[in-house]
Amino acid sequence: MNSIFEFAEACLYRNDIDEKLALTRRAMQLLREGRLQLADSGAVLPIAGVSFPERPVLLPPREMPKRKLNTPEGVAAFFHAIGHVEFVAIYLAWDLLYRFRGLPEQFYRDWLRVADEEAQHFALIRGHLRAMGVDYGDLPAHGGLWELATDTAGHLLARLALVPRCQEAHGLDVTPALIEKFRQAGDAKSVAILDRILTDEVGHVEFGSYWFKSVCLGQGLEPEAEYRRLLGEYYKGARPKGPFNRPLRIQAGFSGAELDWLESGAR
Repeated sequence: MNSIFEFAEACLYRNDIDEKLALTRRAMQLLREGRLQLADSGAVLPIAGVSFPERPVLLPPREMPKRKLNTPEGVAAFFHAIGHVEFVAIYLAWDLLYRFRGLPEQFYRDWLRVADEEAQHFALIRGHLRAMGVDYGDLPAHGGLWELATDTAGHLLARLALVPRCQEAHGLDVTPALIEKFRQAGDAKSVAILDRILTDEVGHVEFGSYWFKSVCLGQGLEPEAEYRRLLGEYYKGARPKGPFNRPLRIQAGFSGAELDWLESGAR
């Protein structure tokens, strides 16, 4: 296996967790060594066939148990939820580069880097969970994270607008406050993991912003207007809810006008 699309297909259509992490790491190693083929190859399989592990049990968001961070069980449940987000994010990155062909090679390099970093995040959280006596899959998880991928499987700009520039960007808004809670609790290990995730996620959203704007301009579309249009068409609820972390979102490629528009709908 030496094509990025072969690796992507294996990671998306096989459900073994350890194999997925190993394949992602191997693909990134080959890319660094200049031995990974990035040329388009092979048919694109339907997104409906993407395969996830049997566990965790997936529940609608409103049915997820509520647990507080001031108990060991609550901390374990919190990191299990974050672990699931990062696990699905591996799929999201692989699917983005697998499903949309004919783009510049740098597009595929960027999203493989994202897949590799998400896999690292998941591995960190999985180790943290195991130290707490819990493994990934032991608790139920949010069942709606993959819906944005299936909803946008045929539309690159919608995928870029809805996944890195909505779903992932939300992490820039909420993670700093969570880091502060763990810092106040004296939990240095949790702080370190969340700090690492936040730092990398700024870069992931920045990739989303760059490629969204690049593809828009290549199609003769005005990026800010197209972002508003796509959120109106695809986002359940018309636009994301705030508050928004303006400094981090600006760093990640959002414009002041985009943030003004998002905030006008969040009030």
